[in-house]
Amino acid sequence: MAPEILPKPEPRIERFEQLGFGMFIHWGLYSQLGKGEWIQQIGKIPPNDYMQLMNTFSTEEFDAEEIVRIAAKAGMKYITITTRHHDGFSLYDTRGLNRYDAPHSLAKRDLVAEFVEACREGGLLPVLYHTTLDWYEPTFRTDFDAYLDYLYRSVEILCTQYGQIGGIWFDGNWSKADADWKLDELYGMIRRNQPEALIINNTGLGKRGELGHPEIDSVTYEQGRPKPMDRRGMSKYVAAEMCETMNDHWGIGKADFMYKSVPHFIESLCACRKVGANYLLNVGPTASGKIVPVQQSMLEVIGQWLQVNGKPIYEGKPVEVEGEGSNFALETPDGNLYLFIHHLKISGHADVTVEGGGPGEKKFMGISRKVESVRWLDNGEKLEFSQNTAAGTFSFVATSYSYGVNYVVRVAEVTFV
Repeated sequence: MAPEILPKPEPRIERFEQLGFGMFIHWGLYSQLGKGEWIQQIGKIPPNDYMQLMNTFSTEEFDAEEIVRIAAKAGMKYITITTRHHDGFSLYDTRGLNRYDAPHSLAKRDLVAEFVEACREGGLLPVLYHTTLDWYEPTFRTDFDAYLDYLYRSVEILCTQYGQIGGIWFDGNWSKADADWKLDELYGMIRRNQPEALIINNTGLGKRGELGHPEIDSVTYEQGRPKPMDRRGMSKYVAAEMCETMNDHWGIGKADFMYKSVPHFIESLCACRKVGANYLLNVGPTASGKIVPVQQSMLEVIGQWLQVNGKPIYEGKPVEVEGEGSNFALETPDGNLYLFIHHLKISGHADVTVEGGGPGEKKFMGISRKVESVRWLDNGEKLEFSQNTAAGTFSFVATSYSYGVNYVVRVAEVTFV
């Protein structure tokens, strides 16, 4: 039986996969309350009371250029921002659809225009999140066809008034799972106006990795590590992306101290790239638009890790090489193999080193090419190895970190004869 032919990625999808790591930004009126992005509904705030937040939405610390610099320093290659979240308030000029937008707030600014321009100047791809459910627009509840026309015209503004964009990231179809969202019309309009833009529609917590409409360019894994994509029999190559919060909220939670760790983020990034997926890590700016120091600092440390290990993260692709446990391999276009090693220990004096570990053999299956050398990316140390090319078995001696060093996930570069 002939093997099934795998689809080839369209250029926009291939470029997206090479970006690898991006920033998600959840910011809006809800940020002033500091209790997360769903506070209007969860807190049962009357619509008229909630709308008054427009009058205090000052945005004086929102500096799109600074945010782009923070993202770039973290090694991020694109940014996805909430142009309109479920509360229905828009960070962009809705151009007469309503007055519930940033230009009509205290800010009196088109924040999306500033964001897109800053991304272009900083060399990052701007992606625009847009809700599909809406707590503000009454037709969402009373006349769904009229609402879909409103949604269409809203997205059309983003596709026609801000130059070339990287994509549209939808979220909310799960709110009316059985409804006809008229996606052929909506996605067709995007393709006409933004042929290079990605179309992503978040399938939510309960349906991670599910593929929806044929025009979708990437499946999503909200708050859950992605699985390998089985593209056999697919009519189109589809990418994958995991989005994750730094603590328990997307929008800022001023009293949410349940921050995940930098090692968690590094391991999540590696887990995504292991299966060829992108990692979209969220920040929730303050009411006035500034990324909080703890989030900024953690991003900076991730960027330091990527300065050492970035090549295989951005250029590497999954390969049929199996490691033990969490260890895995990626292959770069130059033919080199990169082995990602978890759970190494630090070597040092017993009085100052907790569970210090020495060198250990790390085994891989599926390497049949003759290996020339193996070295750590972080210090260039050459490592001992052995292999059986006929059997495809390979192992190398992974030395422990020297005292004062721990990369969480350590990467070895393998070159071939």
